Amino acid sequence: MSYIEELNEKLLPAKIKHWLALDLFAGCGGLASGFEAQGFETIGYEMQDVYCRTYNRNLSGLCLNEILTPDYKFPSADIVIGGPPCQPFSVGGYQKGLQDSRNGFPTFLSAIKQIHPRLALFENVRGLMYRNKWYLEEIVNELEGLGYSVEFELLNAAHYGVPQNRERLIAIAAQHKGVFKFPSKSKHMVSAGEALGDMVFQAPPDGKYLTPSMDTYVGKYEKASKCKTPRDLHLEKPARTLTCGNLARATGDMHRIVLPDGRRRRLSVREAARLQSFPDHYEFLGSETKQYNQIGNAVPPLLAYQLASSVRDYLKIG
Repeated sequence: MSYIEELNEKLLPAKIKHWLALDLFAGCGGLASGFEAQGFETIGYEMQDVYCRTYNRNLSGLCLNEILTPDYKFPSADIVIGGPPCQPFSVGGYQKGLQDSRNGFPTFLSAIKQIHPRLALFENVRGLMYRNKWYLEEIVNELEGLGYSVEFELLNAAHYGVPQNRERLIAIAAQHKGVFKFPSKSKHMVSAGEALGDMVFQAPPDGKYLTPSMDTYVGKYEKASKCKTPRDLHLEKPARTLTCGNLARATGDMHRIVLPDGRRRRLSVREAARLQSFPDHYEFLGSETKQYNQIGNAVPPLLAYQLASSVRDYLKIG
């Protein structure tokens, strides 16, 4: 079975729902996609309307277009999941932590206080484990004060079937100690070429091709940044991390494909979606830039699928 055939088969909402998950700061539904495929019902909350509409177009759960605050009243649910925006490091060096109004974690913690879920899962950038570990410790202390046992690991999506090197912190707060097990790594890492197939050899008339002046700029950028390996897509290994910037904006760091005739072009929306492990039937709404941003911000659905399997096993035992 090919990579995309596996995605199209796995990442469909399961017909039978067993548990309810509140998906906070839901984006376009990457995290919910994996959970729905594992038999969870979802209710999403997302402040950006077009992200919310994409979620509702593709998933069986309902996404509400809401701006969340710690005062928001949530319904009861079995678990809480999400990727809270994290900006506790304000301009001028003030480190307000959980008191920072731009930060999504007070809302995430408020939901846990309100509904006491059996488990909570959040995803965030790797820097929360290193340079800003003081803030992660603040969150962990708060969760432990609510009676949860907290575990966290730095996971690379490439180790879980996603054709992309993407490191993210995954944290679990569970009511029963010593039960939750993170998913096992895959024996095979999927390459970018394996994921994209014949798409990488195509030269669509509406593709975004680099001009000679852009090629010159890219060369200067890579030299100035002491880039040892060109930032082109290397088909024999997983792609580097997809971000809003290197997908949607024309920068020296952009993801690009080298065609057989030597021309280079930007990734299409569908190619970017495959590298994030979205199945081909997943439809993104809004302008092209907004579609790229939805993909770049998402949790890879296939990683979410593996995490949801571990959560499902925990809920059966705990």
